[in-house]
Amino acid sequence: MSKCGCVAGLVCKIRLWTSVLAAALFAPVTSEAQEVPSPGFLNAVRLSEDVSERPQIDGRVDERFWERVPPITDFLQQNPIESDPATEMTEVRVVYDDEALYVSVRAFHSRPDQVVSRIMQRDRILEVDPFGRGELQQAGDDVFAILLDPFHDHRNGVVFATNPNGAEFEALITDEGSSVNIDWRGVWEVAGTRTPNGWSAEFAIPWRTLRYPDASGEEPWGINFFRGIRSKNEQVYWRSWEREGGGLQRVSRAGHLSGLSDLPRQGLNVEAKPYGLLGRVQERNSADALNGSVDRAVGVDLKSEIAPGLLLDLTFNTDFAQVEVDDAQVNLTRFNLFFPEKRDFFLENSGIFAFGNPGNPLEPPAYQMFFSRQIGISENGSVPIVGGARLTGRVGSQTVGFMSVMTDAVPESSEFRAVDRELFSVARIKRDVGETNYIGAMVVDRRGNEATNTVAGIDGQFVVGQAWVWDASVTRSFTEGVGGDGVAYHVGYRYGGDRWRSFLNHYAVGAESEASAGFITRKDYRSTELYNGYTWRPSALGLREVGLFVGGKYASTMTGNRMQDWQVGFLTTPTWRSGDNLSVLGNLGETVVDNAFELAPDVEVPKGRYDNNHVGWFGGSSRARPLSAEVNGMVSQFYGGSLVSAGVSATMALSPRFSLTPGLNRNIAEVPGGEFTADISSLRASFSLSTRLFVNALVQHNSLDGDFSTNVRFNFIHRPGSDLYIVFTENRSDDLRGWSLTDRGLVTKLTYLMRF
Repeated sequence: MSKCGCVAGLVCKIRLWTSVLAAALFAPVTSEAQEVPSPGFLNAVRLSEDVSERPQIDGRVDERFWERVPPITDFLQQNPIESDPATEMTEVRVVYDDEALYVSVRAFHSRPDQVVSRIMQRDRILEVDPFGRGELQQAGDDVFAILLDPFHDHRNGVVFATNPNGAEFEALITDEGSSVNIDWRGVWEVAGTRTPNGWSAEFAIPWRTLRYPDASGEEPWGINFFRGIRSKNEQVYWRSWEREGGGLQRVSRAGHLSGLSDLPRQGLNVEAKPYGLLGRVQERNSADALNGSVDRAVGVDLKSEIAPGLLLDLTFNTDFAQVEVDDAQVNLTRFNLFFPEKRDFFLENSGIFAFGNPGNPLEPPAYQMFFSRQIGISENGSVPIVGGARLTGRVGSQTVGFMSVMTDAVPESSEFRAVDRELFSVARIKRDVGETNYIGAMVVDRRGNEATNTVAGIDGQFVVGQAWVWDASVTRSFTEGVGGDGVAYHVGYRYGGDRWRSFLNHYAVGAESEASAGFITRKDYRSTELYNGYTWRPSALGLREVGLFVGGKYASTMTGNRMQDWQVGFLTTPTWRSGDNLSVLGNLGETVVDNAFELAPDVEVPKGRYDNNHVGWFGGSSRARPLSAEVNGMVSQFYGGSLVSAGVSATMALSPRFSLTPGLNRNIAEVPGGEFTADISSLRASFSLSTRLFVNALVQHNSLDGDFSTNVRFNFIHRPGSDLYIVFTENRSDDLRGWSLTDRGLVTKLTYLMRF
């Protein structure tokens, strides 16, 4: 059923209005008298069987049939002036045939020379705002994005975006932004071009890339559009332009796409993506000798839509040789570092398996019931994945996810601790409640020869009004072997209004809680964090807005209720109309160390109670400029001593084909147990011959560990969904022998997507 209304009478009226509108828009349209769609509704026009009515995806929007399709133009600003008409005209049209959905955009600009387009690589033109609830924000370029909600469930959607260069970006949105997966890759085409009046683009999204119900055509889809005008730092939307509870991720506030009928079902609807790999690896063994070996591998990923919107993925002899290396980090805490997932198989629909407490965006997650990097990655290196299966999608009013992956055993060696063959399994279900809420449950199981850990939990999310989002969860672990049985829970909210903002997070992780297939920062820990903020929008000094947040945190142990951390502080965030930004923060607090730990080699921190006061700043210049910079710094009282941290990076994007980003972060620590300086220096280089052929290089040096790494990745998308990778990696260690080689590898991997 449609979720557009909440009572039967309103549903009937909406269906009547939709029918009348569709009948009007399906009537023949001439260039002399074009009919304009009603606000909030967009009609998709079916192309005729005439061969001439086939879009040429070149970004020019010059086919004659486009002129016969009435556009939507009623875009409104979210920034700088909420609900004001966009200062530049945007025309969007939608047509379709038996192969694909086509969208065209004409993005007019009164100063076309000011259109910014310096990015050609995919997945770079938008990014997730770390302080927003799944909000997608533009990077350095002008951008146009489409949101589609084929199931019209008002919760989940898919985003396709481009810039004037035709760079590709796609993302999956789960539960209106509670999870946004920008690493998902779909099979589609787009092209963009500069024009005398601005720029334009054409999208071709195959039906096989979109998942939709059998009854499509009887009910509308959800749809929305976003345009970012970088020279004016202006963001406009077709719908959901409000600052309070607005944005592209708010699927429930999207418009409606009608007119789709008789959409195809693609036979078996099976995709096969085999790969072949050939490479050579050198590694230094315990006898200080380099051993060389040749890697040869073949494998395959299979995908099938076994029911409308329900996807089955299978993988055999899985390989991730093409995955970009992690950014180097310095660990100045007594807890584990957190590195995000980057492997393709675990990224698609990963938001379904999100369960736990994300915590403060400036810190690692406090508790994740399932963390896919536990699969196939050990403290000694990678572990072979034998195979896996995943079933995800929609079944009625439920979102479901099931995954099972087996990793192979690795025998003990001088360089590798023995690892048993293990089976990782996850079962997830979420039930829609009302328009935008859900309740759910999940079970995660990891079992090997010597240990088994199972975690079960229930959770829920509830949207109050337009911008107040509450969520809660509780889990229980059951362990055989090493580990324990314990409880973890959390409850909190995020409020993002026009002026006021607020954040509450209360959580606890029991001393015996275990999540061996997940991630836990601290056990035996109970924390309450509350921040409130207000935003001013002055007209002086070129400012767009100034935000001020105040609040604090108190944490204690669950056993004995002993204080562990407290802090109170502020954060102020001025932002200028140019796009430049700066944040300044200050905190007073204390922290307790219950057990001594080694902060760095030969530098120990004894147990005790320490002041934890600090001031810091971070900010950057607008990335609309060909040269932009980011800076950060912190001065802290640190475990009885001091810590001074500073970092700077600069991006030189002088053309769409080449960019260079050097960076340096320095940490100077002086504590009673000793002192040290830790530097992380890096150099990123990107070279693009086209939107389908590019080379990325990342060179990093960690002075504390003495590690020097190089990673160069060549990627050629030889057809949509199919890639050729050539990857070179080298790691060196700064030891008594100088810059000695630790390991080196050169791998070529070819994938080829076949659809049946």
